[in-house]
Amino acid sequence: MRRLIPLLLLSAAACAGAQAPAASPAPVFFAAPDSALRSLPFTEAVAVGNVLYLAGQIGVIPGTLTVVPGGLEAEATQALENIKGVLERHGSSLDRVVKCTVFLADMKEWADFNVVYRRYFKPPFPARSALGANGIALGARVEVECIATR
Repeated sequence: MRRLIPLLLLSAAACAGAQAPAASPAPVFFAAPDSALRSLPFTEAVAVGNVLYLAGQIGVIPGTLTVVPGGLEAEATQALENIKGVLERHGSSLDRVVKCTVFLADMKEWADFNVVYRRYFKPPFPARSALGANGIALGARVEVECIATR
């Protein structure tokens, strides 16, 4: 018990000098500029402080809900171009991406996706997860979501 009392006093003194954590900044929600996307129930990006969370992007032609023709390579290229546009609209860029999540309709296309991904991201690469998805919106082959700083 004698050893416990000094520890309790030290702990109480440390707590007394501690400051309350600062309040987190309020999130800022950014709607898509494209009228076709504005009809959907999500925001293209949300900023919390210096962190920008992007909604998943598929390879749709900007301003439409039409997936580009040409399969995985064309869709992945368009999805990453769409991400690039969202980042730039909200004060960031591809080189500020810290995390990506990739959803593939067929994991057999993972290596093909990586070829396109390397055109947009260079070492050191963002942290990344990739998984197979059973049904991506609009019948797309790939969807990518990112987290970036600004």
